[in-house]
Amino acid sequence: MRLVERPSPNHDARPDGARIDMLVLHYTGMKTAEEALARLCDPEAKVSAHYTIDEAGTVWRHVAEERRAWHAGVSFWAGEASVNNRSIGIELVNPGHEFGYVPFTDRQIAALIDLADAVVKRHRIPARRVLGHSDVAPGRKTDPGELFPWQHLADFGIGVWPKKLPPPRGEVGTAKPDRVGGMDAEFALALSRFGYGVPPQADAPLESVIAAFQRHFRPSCIDGVADAECAAILASLPPA
Repeated sequence: MRLVERPSPNHDARPDGARIDMLVLHYTGMKTAEEALARLCDPEAKVSAHYTIDEAGTVWRHVAEERRAWHAGVSFWAGEASVNNRSIGIELVNPGHEFGYVPFTDRQIAALIDLADAVVKRHRIPARRVLGHSDVAPGRKTDPGELFPWQHLADFGIGVWPKKLPPPRGEVGTAKPDRVGGMDAEFALALSRFGYGVPPQADAPLESVIAAFQRHFRPSCIDGVADAECAAILASLPPA
């Protein structure tokens, strides 16, 4: 893993007593690596991350881990209404959905595994708190997206992945039932227990929260509908 210093001025002190216990992964969503690096280090942009990994696997360090980088924005996870307070943020160079979303490179993911493994061990971050930007900000964000290899990271002990499941016997919710009843209400409660911010905890439509869960754990079908397969996947995830 090649580490290059490229400091950003966009950081501040973490609140007193804030423990680092989350790792949040992003894509840059810009056309080139240099554009992304310039923005993350631009004082006018007021955004940053602790690290960026480019397509070649180079790791750029912007903010010291003990400082709060400005990467998650308005966010929520497991009762924490400002994820920046307690997280490390890593950006992966990728044009994203706006500019031609592509698979992440092998070198990029190898560097991420090395870096993330060190981060989670250093801060003792639980596997269930390795998250995507879309998990903590589902109403605003879709990164790192459905092409991100969450299962591969989980094979290295970084994050969680569902146990192998049998094919679903049928779906519930294909008729898009009322969002306050039936399967959606039950699934919303389970999502909340897992850590997702659901209405009224967080300001995101339930459909967006369900889609964020699907983007992370069932990328083959992202429709924002709670069905039997989603419920089985969520139930199969390791406990906290």
